[in-house]
Amino acid sequence: MATLKEVKTKIGAVKKTKQITRAMNMVATSRLRGAQTMMDNFRPYAAKFAEVLGSLAEKSGGETANPLIVPREEVRKIHIVLCTSDRGLCAGFNVNLIEKAESFVDEKTGEDIEISFTNFGKRGRDRCRKNGFNIENEHIGVVGTHIGFNVASQSGQQLVEGYLDGTYDEVYVIYAEFVSMARQTPTIKQLLPIPAITTSDEEPDADTPYMAEHICEPSAEELLGHLLPRSVHVQLYSALLETSTSEHAARMTAMDNASKACDDMLEDLTLIYNKARQAAITAELMDIVGGAEALKG
Repeated sequence: MATLKEVKTKIGAVKKTKQITRAMNMVATSRLRGAQTMMDNFRPYAAKFAEVLGSLAEKSGGETANPLIVPREEVRKIHIVLCTSDRGLCAGFNVNLIEKAESFVDEKTGEDIEISFTNFGKRGRDRCRKNGFNIENEHIGVVGTHIGFNVASQSGQQLVEGYLDGTYDEVYVIYAEFVSMARQTPTIKQLLPIPAITTSDEEPDADTPYMAEHICEPSAEELLGHLLPRSVHVQLYSALLETSTSEHAARMTAMDNASKACDDMLEDLTLIYNKARQAAITAELMDIVGGAEALKG
C-alpha cells in the first residue's frame, strides 16, 4: 500500500490538474460564445447568397458557360482544403477530421491521380507532413481565433485561379460542421467545380412564401459570372467558422469531462488516504499496547 506522503502528493497533483482543466474550460466557453455568434450571424448570409445564385441561374436558363461550373472530362488533380485546429486537448476533434481526409484520399487515390492539400491548422498540417502528402499552402493561427473574411477570400481566390489555369481539376473542403454542443460532424463539400445550381420545377405550395421578381442589371449571366467566384469564398469562410466553433465546443466538453475525472480520482485517492491513515493509527496502537503488555510482564 502507498504511504501517506505518496497519496497526499497525488491528491495535491490531481487538485492542481483540476484547476487547470477548469480554467481551460472557462476559456473555451468564453471563446465559444464569440465564435458561435459569428457563425450564427453568417449562416443567413450564406443561405441568402445561395438563394440569389439559384435565382440568377434560373433567369439565365442554365445556358451560362462559366468555367467554374463545368466539370472536367478527366479528373487527375484533386486539391483538398483541410480545416483543423492548431492546438490539442479537444478529444477526438482533430482525429476525426484527419481520418475523414485520409479515407477520402484512399477513396480517390489512383494511378494517375495527384492529390494536394491546403491546410488550415497545425494539427492537419503535421499529419499531412507525416503521411508525405503534397502541401501547397498552409495557414497557421487562423482557426480558433477571430477569423476575417479576407482570409477566406484570399485563399478562395487562389483556389479559383488554380482551377481556371488547370492546376486543379476538383477542389474539396473538409471541415467540422457544428450541429450541437455535443456533436461536431466531419463534412466533405465540393468547392470546384461548383455543383449545379438547380431550382425546383414543382408548382409552388400554398404555404410557400412569395418570391418577388427582380430585374437584373447587368444581365443575369454577367452577375452570375461575378458571384460564382465569391460563392467559393463564402463557402470556405463558412467552413472556417463552423470548424472554429466546433473546436471550442469540443475543447469545452473535453475539459469538462477531465474535471469530472479529476473529481472521481480525488474520491478514490481520499479513500485510499483514509485507509492508509487508519492502518497507520492501528499499527501505532498495537505498538503501544504491545509495549504496555511487555512492561507488565
